[in-house]
Amino acid sequence: MATNDISTAMRRALRRADDGKTLDPAEAEVLLAATGDALTALTAIAARVRDQGLADAGRAGIVTYSKKVFIPLTRLCRDRCHYCTFATTPGRVHSPYLSPDEVLEIARQGAALGCKEALFTLGDAPEDRWDAARTWLEEAGYDSTLDYVRAMAIRVLEGTGLLPHLNPGVLRWQDLQRLKPVAPSMGMMLETTSRRLFEEKGRPHFGSPDKDPAIRLRVLEDAGRSNVPFTTGLLIGIGETLAERADSIFALRRIARQYNGIQEVIIQGFRVKPDTAMRNDDDVPLAEWLAAIAVTRIVLGPRMRVQAPPNLVDLAECRALLDAGVDDFGGVSPLTPDHVNPERPWPMIDDLAKVTADAGFALRERLTTHPEYLREPWLDPRLISHVEALVDPTTGLADEDALPAGLPWQEPDGGWDSVGRTDLHTAIDTEGRRTETRSDFDAAYGDWDVLREQVAGRSAPERIEGDVKAALSAAEREPAGLSDAEALTLMTATGPALDALAGIADELRKATVGDDVTYVVNRNINFTNVCYTGCRFCAFAQRRSDADAYSLSMDEVGRRAEEAWVIGATEVCMQGGIHPDLPGTAYADLVRAVKDRVPDMHVHAYSPMEIVNGSVRTGLSIEDFLISVKEAGLDSIPGTAAEILDDDVRWILTKGKLPTATWIEVVSTAHKVGLPSSSTMMYGHVDAPHHWVQHLRTIAAVQDRTGGFTEFVLLPFIHQNSPIYLAGVARPGPTYDENRAVHAMARIMLHGRIDNIQCSWVKLGVDGCVAVLNGGVNDIGGTLMEETISRMAGSKHGSRKSIAELTAMATAAGRPARQRTTTYGEVPFRPSLELA
Repeated sequence: MATNDISTAMRRALRRADDGKTLDPAEAEVLLAATGDALTALTAIAARVRDQGLADAGRAGIVTYSKKVFIPLTRLCRDRCHYCTFATTPGRVHSPYLSPDEVLEIARQGAALGCKEALFTLGDAPEDRWDAARTWLEEAGYDSTLDYVRAMAIRVLEGTGLLPHLNPGVLRWQDLQRLKPVAPSMGMMLETTSRRLFEEKGRPHFGSPDKDPAIRLRVLEDAGRSNVPFTTGLLIGIGETLAERADSIFALRRIARQYNGIQEVIIQGFRVKPDTAMRNDDDVPLAEWLAAIAVTRIVLGPRMRVQAPPNLVDLAECRALLDAGVDDFGGVSPLTPDHVNPERPWPMIDDLAKVTADAGFALRERLTTHPEYLREPWLDPRLISHVEALVDPTTGLADEDALPAGLPWQEPDGGWDSVGRTDLHTAIDTEGRRTETRSDFDAAYGDWDVLREQVAGRSAPERIEGDVKAALSAAEREPAGLSDAEALTLMTATGPALDALAGIADELRKATVGDDVTYVVNRNINFTNVCYTGCRFCAFAQRRSDADAYSLSMDEVGRRAEEAWVIGATEVCMQGGIHPDLPGTAYADLVRAVKDRVPDMHVHAYSPMEIVNGSVRTGLSIEDFLISVKEAGLDSIPGTAAEILDDDVRWILTKGKLPTATWIEVVSTAHKVGLPSSSTMMYGHVDAPHHWVQHLRTIAAVQDRTGGFTEFVLLPFIHQNSPIYLAGVARPGPTYDENRAVHAMARIMLHGRIDNIQCSWVKLGVDGCVAVLNGGVNDIGGTLMEETISRMAGSKHGSRKSIAELTAMATAAGRPARQRTTTYGEVPFRPSLELA
C-alpha cells in the first residue's frame, strides 16, 4: 500500500517506535497488523534495535545458532493440543520412552558430527494420563518422567559431553532446582496468554491442563527466580487476536525485565499439519509472522535474543526473518529431524550461513546457553567443566573446532570439608564489611528499575482509617477473632490507640505465660555465607570468589559447639547459604559434628530453604530428608526464610527463594515427623500492613493443623547494606510505632495458638526490645555469641549478649528474666561461666 494509505494510528505507532519511545500494548496491537510499506518501516526499526543490541553485547554483525541433536525422550503427553503431531498414543510407538542406550546413541552420533547441544523434547507428565508410561517408569526404577529426564541428562554429560537443554513442559519450583545442576538451560514455549484458547471448547488448548497461561507464566517466573537460563516464545496464528498477541509479548517483557531469566524468545509461525484438529486451518501468513517478530524485537528491546526457526520458511525467506530483527536461528541439527515439525527439514548449515552473509551478517555457532548466562548464578558450578570444554573463552560462543567428549558429573561427594574454608573471624570481628555488595550485584538480582516500578507508591504503608475504638474492643473481647478490617486498623495504630493496643497485648501475655522474660543460652553458627540464590534483601550472601566468602569445616563447627557448651549454652543454631558445592549429605554431617562433640546440645538448624536444597541434592522427598537429619540428631528447625508469606511480596524481596506454599509444606512436614519449629516474619521493606495481617493468618492456620510452632519471632528489616535498599527499591525498615504495633498484633492474633512471642535484640536494640516487652512480648531470643547475618546487613546492636545483659533488658521492662530450653522447658542447673 502507498504511504498515505497507512492509518493515522499506524503512523503514530511507527513514529514512536522509530523515536525509541516505549510502546504500550495498544500501539503494539496496531503494529502487529502492519503490511506493505508499514511492515517495511516496522522491520527496519526492529533491525536497528537488533543491531544495537548485538553491538552492546560485543558481537556486532554476528547471528547465532546452536548445532544440536533432538532427543525425543517420550512422545506421550497428558495434553491434547489441537495442532500437535509430536504427541501420540502408546500404540503408535515402540516404547513409551527411549531407552538409555537409545538416548546415548543419538547423543554419540551428534557429538561425532560436532554437535554441542542435546535438546530433550518430550510430552508433559505422560504418566498422569497413560498407564503404559507409568508402568515403564516403575519397571525402570524411576518415580517420574522428570526423574528419568534428569538421569538421562547426566548420562549424556558423562557419555558424550553434549550440553543438555531440557524442554519437559510445565515445571514446579522444586523441579527447576532439581534439574538445574544437569542442564545449562531449559525451555518451555509460552505460546499465548489467551485464556479464551484454553477455556473454550473447540479451541486449540482446550482439554490441555498444562496450557493454562497462568501456569505457564508461573513457570517462566519460577525459572527466573531460580536463575535458570530459559528459552520461551510465542506460537503465532493459532486463533489468537492481535490484542491477545500483544498481551503475550508484554507478559514476556515483564518477566524478562523482572528476573533477567529469559535468555531468548522464539517467535514461531503456525504450520498446518494433517491428522490434527486444525488440519483445515491456514498457515500464518509470512507478513503477519514478520510483524510479530519485529514488534517482539522492539518491545523486548536490544538485549533480548529473538529467534525464529529457519526450517519453517523457505531458505530464501530466512533473509526476511533477519530483516525483521531476528539475531538467532536456534537449534539446527545435522543429524535428527525437527520432531515437532517433521515435515520441515533443517536447512544445511552452509546454506544458512550464505543467506546470513548475504544479509550482511556472520553466522556463528553458540552453546545451548547464550554467553551472558555462562556464569554463576545462572550456570551451576557442577557444569562448569563441561561448558569450558566447548566454549570460546574470548567470545562466550562455541569453540567451533571443539569436539565434545564425556566428562564426569556428580554431586559433591567429598564431604563438606572438601569444599575448603576461610576463617570466619575476619568476617565477624571487624566493623561493617570489606565489600559493600556481592560481586555479581548487577547479574544476580534482576532489573532494579522494574522493581522500583512495582513498589512505586509503597514507600510508606498507608494508615488505615477505621473505627479504632471498636477494633480495640474486639481485640480485648476476642483476640484471635479479629476481622481483617479490624486487624488492619490496629496494625496501623498510633498515639493513644497504640498505647491501648500494647496494653491489651501485654495483659494477654501476662495471662498466657506470666511475667518472666525468657531467653535461651545459644550460639549461632553460620557455617557458610557462600550462596547463589540471589535474595535481594540479603547482605550476608557472597560468591565463592568474594573477599568475605567463608565456609567452616566440620571440625570447626564441632569445636564451636563444644566451646559454647563449656560456657553454658544449651543450643546451637546452624544456618548457612546455599553453597553450590554443598553435598546434600552435609546437612546431616554438620549435625553429627555437633552431636559427636556434645551429645546433649540441642541442634536447632536449617531453614526451610536449606531443607529444600538438601532434599533436591539428595533426591529424597522433603519428608525423608527431614527424617534423615532428625536421625542424625537434629532437634528442631528455625522457621526462617519466611520473610512475608505472600508471593507477590516475596518474589520482589527474595527472587530465588522458595514459594510460600513450599515454606508451608516444609514446616508442616517437619512438625509431622516430630521436629518442632519457630516461625518468623521479616517486615518493613516492600510490604504493607495488609501483608502482615495475612502472614499472621497463614501462621495461625498452619499451627491449627500441626501445633508444631514453639514461638513467633518478629524480624524488622535491617536496610543499611541490603541490596534491595541500596538499589532504591525498599524503604529503610519499619518505624518505631510499626514495631510496637506488629509485636502487639502478633500476640493478639496468635492468642490461643502460639504462646511465645519473641523480639530480636539484634535488630531492635535494647530500647526497642524494652518497648515491645511492654506490649505483648515474653521472649528475647538468645545470647547468640555470634550473629553474622544481621551484622552483615548493618545491625549496630552487636552479635552477643551476656546473661547479665539480657537480664538487665528484662529489668528495664520491670520483669524478671529466666533461662529456658529451645522448646521453652526448664533448664537443669549448670554453671554458665563466661556468659554469666
